[in-house]
Amino acid sequence: MHTYRYSQILSIAFPILLSTLMEQLIGMTDAAFLGRVGEVELGASALGGIYYVALFMLGLGFSIGAQILMARRNGQGLYAEIGNIFYHSLFFLLALGAVILGLSHFFSPLVLRNIIQSDAVYEATESYLDWRILGIFFALANALFRAFFIATTRTRTLTLNSIALVASNILFNYTLIFGHFGLPALGIAGAALGSTLAEGVSLLFFIGYSRRRVPLAHYALDRLPKFRPGVLRKVLVVGIPVMFQNFLSLATWFLFFISVEHLGERYLAATNIVRNISAFTFMTVVALSSTASTLVSNLMGAGETESVWPLLRRVIALGFYLLTPVLVLIALFPLSVMHIFTDDYSLMETARAALYVLLSSYVFTIPTQILLHAVSATGNTRTGFFFECIALAVYSAYIAVAIFGMRVSLAWCWASEYVYSVVIFVLCMVYLNGQSWRNKVI
Repeated sequence: MHTYRYSQILSIAFPILLSTLMEQLIGMTDAAFLGRVGEVELGASALGGIYYVALFMLGLGFSIGAQILMARRNGQGLYAEIGNIFYHSLFFLLALGAVILGLSHFFSPLVLRNIIQSDAVYEATESYLDWRILGIFFALANALFRAFFIATTRTRTLTLNSIALVASNILFNYTLIFGHFGLPALGIAGAALGSTLAEGVSLLFFIGYSRRRVPLAHYALDRLPKFRPGVLRKVLVVGIPVMFQNFLSLATWFLFFISVEHLGERYLAATNIVRNISAFTFMTVVALSSTASTLVSNLMGAGETESVWPLLRRVIALGFYLLTPVLVLIALFPLSVMHIFTDDYSLMETARAALYVLLSSYVFTIPTQILLHAVSATGNTRTGFFFECIALAVYSAYIAVAIFGMRVSLAWCWASEYVYSVVIFVLCMVYLNGQSWRNKVI
């Protein structure tokens, strides 16, 4: 039985952690700058950002499916197949990007107009999306590069890329939001354009780094393959459930923000502050979940299914070791953390109780996300999608009753995190303690 030591898990997870945390700084940078512009812009950037990410999640889900397949082939030693999977996935993602761009152009104004109550928030959100959606091609290609480097456990590359991404985003935001170096002040539109340009810089880095440092011939990345329907079909079979799973998850998250917006602009702005703090800590969970996913897939490719549960227990323990000190510090000094995003102390007080609820929910969030990624990594992505649908249905029912029916406080709104995580946790535990996943072939 192959046992991964904590140091081995961390050596793979830490670069992913650094890159995801630094990439999260894009949204945090937008919020930090726009919090100095106004409450409307701060709230609208949350709605526009989540709406964009929900669309992007379609492509990210597909790239995760490609990652699962590439990691399985890596474990099997079939390295040339990785290049085939990569290029077939790239062509699909570029086509998907064109579809997303077209649909967003025609339907987003109609959708947003019907679900956003405030005229000011609607106009600011539209202004943000007009520029942000243009980066969808860069974002999807970057997601596939990330999938390749995670699947082949060459994760240190991600740290270097994220440094270039965040540095360029800060520069572009500072320049375009407030109007420096002779350029006009674009406000919220400048935040969106800056993020789009930063993603372009990130893609250029991935391409340049791969040409110089990756053994392209080893992975058959030095040549375009002939189109093979069977390769694309395999990626689609694994990737499509993850596509819709991620999309529904973010769409429901967007529904949460829309619901809070109906309680008032101040609640929405406070929720955006909590969201950004949540995103910072949640990225640690995402990094560990991605590590668990690729290692589970590699283990199954090597026929080491008995090593999966020991791996998962270590990854979950590592999650608590890393996050508990951070969560405690945030709980002890909430105003200092929230001051990053706003100077309004009354707004901080509005957000404080909700922040405490969020922090405590990580008792379930950490194991839940790691186990859910492990379910998909076994190749049974339809099962993961089914679990997600059940949990989101319960989550949505809670939001409808709590916010629209009972008009609860912001803290009780954020208690929905408990509802979602507990349902997923129970379902994943039942599934992974069974035997059906052990012989899954993809």
